[in-house]
Amino acid sequence: MGDKVVHIIEPTLISDAGHCGSVVQSLCAAGQGLRFCVWVGRGARLGWTQNPDVEIKPYFSRRLRRIQAAWLYWRLLRSGARLVITTAGRTDLVLLNLVGPKPIPPGRVFLYIHQLRLDPQKEAAMRRIAIQQPNLIMMCTTDEFEKAVRHCGFHNTMVILPLPIQSTYGNVTEPSPRFRHVLVAGAARSDKGFSIAVDFIRYLAATGATVPVAMQTSGDHYGRYDEATQAALAQLEKMRYSQLTILPDTLTRPDYVNLFRGAICLQPYDRTEYANKLSGITLDALTAGAPVVTLSRTWMAKMVEQFDAGITLEEPTSEALYRAIQVVCDKYEHYSGNSAKAGRLLKKQDQWASLIDMLKGQVGQRYDR
Repeated sequence: MGDKVVHIIEPTLISDAGHCGSVVQSLCAAGQGLRFCVWVGRGARLGWTQNPDVEIKPYFSRRLRRIQAAWLYWRLLRSGARLVITTAGRTDLVLLNLVGPKPIPPGRVFLYIHQLRLDPQKEAAMRRIAIQQPNLIMMCTTDEFEKAVRHCGFHNTMVILPLPIQSTYGNVTEPSPRFRHVLVAGAARSDKGFSIAVDFIRYLAATGATVPVAMQTSGDHYGRYDEATQAALAQLEKMRYSQLTILPDTLTRPDYVNLFRGAICLQPYDRTEYANKLSGITLDALTAGAPVVTLSRTWMAKMVEQFDAGITLEEPTSEALYRAIQVVCDKYEHYSGNSAKAGRLLKKQDQWASLIDMLKGQVGQRYDR
């Protein structure tokens, strides 16, 4: 591959499941005229990579991925390559600053920031890197993250919504007029309110409710669970609720997308963690016309309230969740239609256009250390 190859770095990508895969897929689909080399986890099995302009490089192991990333950044930067790190964090900034020139030339490295946890010490470190690396281009998922990144001294910034490409939704693009089930989607994690969802199912069982619930219980990229989620899973195993469907395995993209048809997406996510953090599951729900029930003062609540696409709650008690589900059920066609309208507006965005223009406007250049 020649100078116009764009190297995408996504160490945890090992399957089509999860949003890191859909982000990489949509970026490759948007970059017609470019060639991509995608560095992913060893043993990765990706079903969308028949494109001759996309080369997959299984490279990263779980335990060594940071050391491997440092080596890869050093090697690619020396060769004049351009890098897009699609799930970037502070560690990537530190490694790039450690192994790259100071400064790294313009148009060479693009980092996509999905979340940012800062304290005074971490912010000071970010500021030092921003002074040494003024040419890094920082992509953020929300306006609030972009403000935080700019506050740290990075001035080449942009906001990009991580929308999956249309083809991954298949026939689930028109809203269902009928409610099918409450959906607890995505990896089981405490910050996603998994324990709250389990308490809600206990409440349904205790009150003799008949609300169908579909619940994913798979772990993170590596099948891990945090301590609180492990305890909630143990409680879930003891429950008897005939309307509950547990989905323990990571689903294929088509099976995952189909879950949203006729669904009410339950997202009692941690308010502090998701005050400004985007949820890809909310984007999936809106795109599929599925209403959302979530907590107020979160990023998801902003979307729901903007489009009247569900219900927001102050406190995620089981009683409050049940009342919200009933309200949405009673007016399901209304909320589903509003969700689908929000999804259509989101899909009209050409979210990668600015990045693709920048990538096409640059050619690889070597540098001398």
